[in-house]
Amino acid sequence: MLKGLEGIKVIEAASNVAGPLAGRMLADRGADVIHIEHPSKGDLSRDAGRIVIDMLMGGRSIETKVNHHWEFNNCNKRGMTMDMNNEKTREVLYRMLKTADVFISNYRPRELAKFKLEYETVKELNPRIIYANISGYGINGPDRNLPGYDFNVFWTRTGIMHVLTTKDQEPFTTPIAFGDRTTALTLAYGIMSALFIRERTGVGQAVYTSLQQTGVFVNAYDVCASLATGQDRQSAGRRDLANVLLNSYKTRDGRWVRFAINQPDLYWSKLCRALKIDGLETDPRFSSFIPRLEHHAELFDILEKAFLSKTLSEWKPLLDEAGLPWAPVLTLPEVIADEQARANGFFIDYDHPTYGHVEIVANPVTLSETPAVVRMPAPEFGQHTEEILLEYGYTWEDIGQMKDDGVI
Repeated sequence: MLKGLEGIKVIEAASNVAGPLAGRMLADRGADVIHIEHPSKGDLSRDAGRIVIDMLMGGRSIETKVNHHWEFNNCNKRGMTMDMNNEKTREVLYRMLKTADVFISNYRPRELAKFKLEYETVKELNPRIIYANISGYGINGPDRNLPGYDFNVFWTRTGIMHVLTTKDQEPFTTPIAFGDRTTALTLAYGIMSALFIRERTGVGQAVYTSLQQTGVFVNAYDVCASLATGQDRQSAGRRDLANVLLNSYKTRDGRWVRFAINQPDLYWSKLCRALKIDGLETDPRFSSFIPRLEHHAELFDILEKAFLSKTLSEWKPLLDEAGLPWAPVLTLPEVIADEQARANGFFIDYDHPTYGHVEIVANPVTLSETPAVVRMPAPEFGQHTEEILLEYGYTWEDIGQMKDDGVI
């Protein structure tokens, strides 16, 4: 089956999540992505890394024998080991880069300089290459060489945690790699744009993005408002929200329902019919949008009490029948069993040589003629090192010497 990116060679000197996941987006479409890991330390996303993450998160993660984190970030790739700190590695990597279409790294500027992998150097080797770098803080500025992770950059330096933290609430524990995955999509978009432009112009170029820049982009509504006014967004609790129809309410069984009614007058009558509260629809305090804003605290109390009167399963048919924009706050088992998600191919399954039949989250973009499939599981540690080096013209004698020299 045609994938679309057959023949595109990608060298991926990146670890953890953001860089490798961008590579997986290309591998899903048929690109030959070679993932490079340190010969002894490996990639933090492997089993040891998962244990560390679980320890750091206080054991909050779901225990599993399947290294889903590694599989999700690295399926459809080939894997090799190479020590970037070894100067003899440079000749091997340069040979690979001379014929590559894309080079993905998540090195900071000082590391790029140390390894002699800055864009101008790589461009001299291969003017057509798409040089893609992902970092915490970007390639310029005073913080460009600081260590940047999802937790300390994407959520914090972008205002996202600030605008999501309600009044009198302490900063919350963030989901693992949420910003990494968002930034991976940003980088994949940049790479694909650059590849398309190269097809038209014949010119390669550098593609840069960072956790900080992607986070600011994701938070653009509030950031743009601050750019326009110089002001900060005021935090608010649920009872403070002026539009109480753009809010969440707890049900009798402790579940939550969330409404997205940003056209309040259009849906007011429908909501009142679902709630079945006598006189609510015609109450002059709530009969139209402006009075509802003025009396939002009173209406909030009414709605909060009303939703506590029924369970989620009792509310669902009433709210669906009314045609309201709402959704229950789902648990993870409910997410993976969601009929809507299943109908639209949100998950993809394949046979793994170690784990057997597994499922992971699928590529988020559906193409009608070139669908993303899992051609092969994520590589075992160093699985394809010799195979790849032989393809680049090295002999078995050369490979033995590289091992002796600590290159691989």
